[in-house]
Amino acid sequence: MTESAELPLRLHHHAFAVRDQEANRHFIEDILGIPLVATWCERTFRPEVGREVDYCHTFFEIADGGALAFFQFADEEAWEKNRAILAPNGGTWHLALKVTQATFDAMAARLTAAGVPFRRTDHGYCVSLYLKTPDGLRLEFTVDAPDANAIAAMRRKDAHSELQRWLAGDRRTNNHDRPA
Repeated sequence: MTESAELPLRLHHHAFAVRDQEANRHFIEDILGIPLVATWCERTFRPEVGREVDYCHTFFEIADGGALAFFQFADEEAWEKNRAILAPNGGTWHLALKVTQATFDAMAARLTAAGVPFRRTDHGYCVSLYLKTPDGLRLEFTVDAPDANAIAAMRRKDAHSELQRWLAGDRRTNNHDRPA
C-alpha cells in the first residue's frame, strides 16, 4: 500500500438531499444544536433530469470547520433522483461525528425532550448515540473511550492482518472491550 503524500485535511462537508429544509433545519439546529451557518440558493443544470433546477443548499457547522450540508430541490423529479435511498427496516449506512461527553449528554437530553427516538451503544472503543433525521438519514454521535489513542494504535498495527483474517473466513471477534 502506498499512502498519499498528504492525506485529506478534514471533512469539508457531507451532503444529503432533503424534502423540507425547514423541518430539517429545526431538527439539526433546534434539537441537535448544530448551527446553520450558510444558505446558498442556486440554479444549475442537473444531467439526471436534463434541465436546470433551482435548489437551496444549507450548511450546519461542526467544530473542525466542516459541515453537514443539505439540498432541497424545487423540482420533484430532481428530488426523487437525488434523495438517499434507505433500507426500509434498518441498515448500517450512516454518518458518524465525534463529540464531547457534554455535547453527547446535551443532545440526548434535547432528543428526549423533543420525543425523538434514539439509541445508545457502547462499542468499547466509543459510545454512540444513533438517530434519524426527518428524512430518515441516519446520524451517529460518538464519545471516544478514555484510552482511545491506545486502542487506535493497536488497531492501526493489525488493520491489514485482521482484514485478511476476516476475508479468509475467520469470523472471530477482535473487539474484547465491547460490553456483552
